[in-house]
Amino acid sequence: MAMALLRMLLLAAIVCCFLMGSATANYPMAHIVGGSFGWSVPENNKTFYADWSAPRTFGVGDKLVFPFRTGTGNVVTVDKADYEDCTQKTTIAFYYLGPTTIVLSKPGDYYFYSGTGKHCEAGQKLHVKVEEGKQGSSGSQFSFNIKLGAAAPKALSPAPSNADAAAAPAPKASAAATIQNVGIASGLFTILFSLFI
Repeated sequence: MAMALLRMLLLAAIVCCFLMGSATANYPMAHIVGGSFGWSVPENNKTFYADWSAPRTFGVGDKLVFPFRTGTGNVVTVDKADYEDCTQKTTIAFYYLGPTTIVLSKPGDYYFYSGTGKHCEAGQKLHVKVEEGKQGSSGSQFSFNIKLGAAAPKALSPAPSNADAAAAPAPKASAAATIQNVGIASGLFTILFSLFI
């Protein structure tokens, strides 16, 4: 009888661990804008940032990290018209402390460019489309902070449009919570297993 109980508990623990491990969760991604090139004027390539963002998927909660040093650059968030014309008629936000981390808080289109000199006209501008229910790709799933005088991540809404913006979804499960659940399950499994050996 004790052996049958042990087998049943062992099977239940294995099933529990399997279910927790196979659950899919969407984790926000941190995208380093421009990759190793960073956030600076692309030489002889006005489409560099469009080419950089094209293969990537951006999801709600993802972060854009604009790597630049304070005093050498900035990031301006604008609407579509200002983005296309490199004007600042409708500036949504201006970030001058680098590196800047911006949280993509809602689905929609986001438009960024450098407000330094003619950098925007030279191609230092970025458009990303954030999709509801999509998980970001080609970024880093690990939390990190770059310490070059950066402020805390800023939550940003997409550029205004004629359509009403949907409410931001509830935060997704964190990696820490998932690790905690797996830890609890393995701890229980170890205790149960040791009781019957």
